[in-house]
Amino acid sequence: MPPDKPDTTDRSELEAHMRQFVEEIEAGEDGEPAAATESAAGRPAGTRTTDGGIEQAVRQILIEIGEDPEREGLLRTPERMHKMWLELTCGYRVDPDRLINGAVFDVGYSEMVVIKGIPFYSLCEHHMLPFFGIASVGYLPRGRVIGLSKIPRVVEMYARRLQVQERMTQQIADFLQQRLNPYGVGVVIEAEHLCLAMRGVQKGGATMVTSSVLGTFRTTKETRDEFMAHLARAVPRV
Repeated sequence: MPPDKPDTTDRSELEAHMRQFVEEIEAGEDGEPAAATESAAGRPAGTRTTDGGIEQAVRQILIEIGEDPEREGLLRTPERMHKMWLELTCGYRVDPDRLINGAVFDVGYSEMVVIKGIPFYSLCEHHMLPFFGIASVGYLPRGRVIGLSKIPRVVEMYARRLQVQERMTQQIADFLQQRLNPYGVGVVIEAEHLCLAMRGVQKGGATMVTSSVLGTFRTTKETRDEFMAHLARAVPRV
């Protein structure tokens, strides 16, 4: 068994790589970056140090499954996977305040707001295999609305973590309820899970639907029915 190689990926390069994806989620309206904040450790929010453990672990996995990490096609696989995992889990490092970036507005509007068909990709925490699909989010404002681009960014923040679909659905709803204090919030997610398609019963094409309804979306049937009716309508083609 060959000895473990030292981490060959430059730490500052990795932090810059990770920060790029975090900033894409946190970006302000019109693509302007949000104002920087400092974490408790004194570093810009969304960064962390790395000790090369991911690359060492990937090499060990390759050995355990009977592969040769020194084979030409695998030489840079640990480095590539290191960067990939930082991308796929960058949601842990997103600062919610930077994401919102003041884009909550007092508006005299009290009818339902719905954005549907938001695509996302996440990782199941049980097998670390992808699940992916669409999220639809609605809320009934109590005089405050959030910038349109922020809702897909909230979905992305929670999707880029190790997840279970049920928790992710609830987290999105709770976030909007706490930040906007609307009359109610509804979130519906429909997703396909590769842990179901690629392993176990191997039923590709099966989808899972989860929902979270808070406030009047839970207590008032008419509000809930209106939300579901919006979701049932076909998206107009431009």
